[in-house]
Order: sequence, then C-alpha cells, then structure tokens
Amino acid sequence: MMNEKLIKRILSQAQVPDLLEVLTQRLSQSDLQSLLLEVYRVRSQCLMPQHLLQQYERNRLVQPAATSPKQLLEFDRIAYSVLPPSFEVLELSPVCPLGTNSIVAPLDQNQTVTTIRNSEVCSDSTNVLALECARRRRAREHRKEADTKLCASHRLLRPQAPDRPGTFPHFRIFSLVTAGRDRGSYCFEIAALTEHLEFYLRLLQFARQSGFGLKAIRIQLTVFDDIRHEVLKAEVLDKLSQKYAAVEWSYTPVQQQEHGYYTGVRFGIYAQDGARTEYFLVDGGFTDWTQQLLSDRKERLLISGLGSERFVACFGRSP
Repeated sequence: MMNEKLIKRILSQAQVPDLLEVLTQRLSQSDLQSLLLEVYRVRSQCLMPQHLLQQYERNRLVQPAATSPKQLLEFDRIAYSVLPPSFEVLELSPVCPLGTNSIVAPLDQNQTVTTIRNSEVCSDSTNVLALECARRRRAREHRKEADTKLCASHRLLRPQAPDRPGTFPHFRIFSLVTAGRDRGSYCFEIAALTEHLEFYLRLLQFARQSGFGLKAIRIQLTVFDDIRHEVLKAEVLDKLSQKYAAVEWSYTPVQQQEHGYYTGVRFGIYAQDGARTEYFLVDGGFTDWTQQLLSDRKERLLISGLGSERFVACFGRSP
C-alpha cells in the first residue's frame, strides 16, 4: 500500500476538504478521466525540452531494453517453431482494463503502471490471456467442452521490479494459457500440465542446440493437496522423467497455498549457465481466474510464462 504519511501530507497541502473521497468515490470513472487528462495537459505545457531530456535520463521505466533485439527475435522464432499447433498466437495491446492485475489475482494495483484513461500498462500477459479466454468461452457456450489455448510474446512493464542481474523494469515474456472444463479424474490438469511442461523442455533443448549457453535443467513441481499429489506424480512426473532423463525433477507436496495466487499446482523451471549458476526461467500453475470471470466453478485454467529477455540476458549466444 502506498505510504499513508505521504498521502496525508499531500491531502494536507492541497487544503481541499474530502479530496480523496471526491476523487475515488464521488466522481464517475469517465469524469475522473476527463479531469486528469486536463490536469496533465496543462502540466505538460509547462515542461521545457530540457525537462523532457532529464526525465528520459532519470526514469528507468522509459529506458530502452539492454537485450539484443536480434537474439530476442531468434528466441521467439525457436519458441514458435516448437509451439503445439493447437495454440493460437495473439499480439496483445500494450494496455489492458484497469484492475486486470489486481482484481482476479491477489496483487497490489501499485505493481502496475495505471493510466488516466481507466486502463493500465500490461504487467502480466497471462492475466490478459485469461480475460481473452473468458471472453471467448462465454461467447461460445455450446463449445465449452473444447479447450481454449492461447499464446503471446509480449513486453511487460513492472514499476516495482527489483534491481538485480537478469531483472528489468520492462521485459518480454513468452506465455501460454490453457482454459477448459473439469472432465473428472484430473484429466484436464494432466493433459494441460503435460503439454506446457513438454513445450518448455523442447524450447530449452532447441535453444541450446541453436547456441544459447544453458546447461542443466531442473523442474520443481509443487502440489497443494494429497489427491493431486498421487495422480500427478504417476501421470505427469513419472512419465516425463522417463522421457526426459537428462532433466532433474523435484516434487514437493505442501499443505498450504502460496498467497492464494495458484490453486492446486505450481511449477518452476530452472537452468544453469556454464558457470553452474542457476536461473529461474519459467513460472506456471493453475489459477481460478476463469472461474471468477465466468462465475463457473467447473472452469479450469493453466497459465505459464518464460522470461525471454531474462533468458537471452543469462544465456545469450556469443556474436
């Protein structure tokens, strides 16, 4: 939450009674948008060219990416070449509806860049893909038994990103989502999880063959209940560990969900560089987002994403 002392100081200096309540409660969203547009229009007229340059030099959110665009394009080329044909590739908008990052996912709104046009800059493409899945599935009620599979390579902006190697305020991520219906006996979960994991394993293998410098690969699967634990160990982990013997597999049953973000299952994929330094590359798991969006507890959703910019920064090919 934003610093309360800071807000109190601002409201005190403004000397406008009930200013925060007026802005957040009394004005409609469209009226608030009109007001803020005028505020920033007037303020922008007061700026000089040297002020603009100073902002550009100091604001890390607007700096160009440090990663080679050619290597990012090569990574995407490899990813699309191994992507299962059942996935539809989308080019997402740079912005999404206000609250996309905080309403269905338990994240703070301050983790995104909110615009004054009642939208926000995309900070997680899987949230937007979940919205698109829900829109399609609601419009095609008679086809709900068919899974909806979407994919996007998209640049995200996160204003509170930590400042450490391989982490950037804006970056590309290659993400997948699979939405479907509960088919009983965890059939949807088994099929969707297997497909996502195999895609990333093929992608990392092909990237290594293409000259990217990754070595050992490790997959961590975390399951939040005993029933899923037994089923997924037998139907996913044991089968894939035989097929991909060079990959290290670890499986952890836990009793408590992590921050309410994932439901049932979470997985992470890690890879080492030539110096045996390990990097976290892929995060994924099942969520209840489409259940919330469609008010239907039978809906299922698996999301996952690989930070392609992080991958290129850590394992990029030599010129």
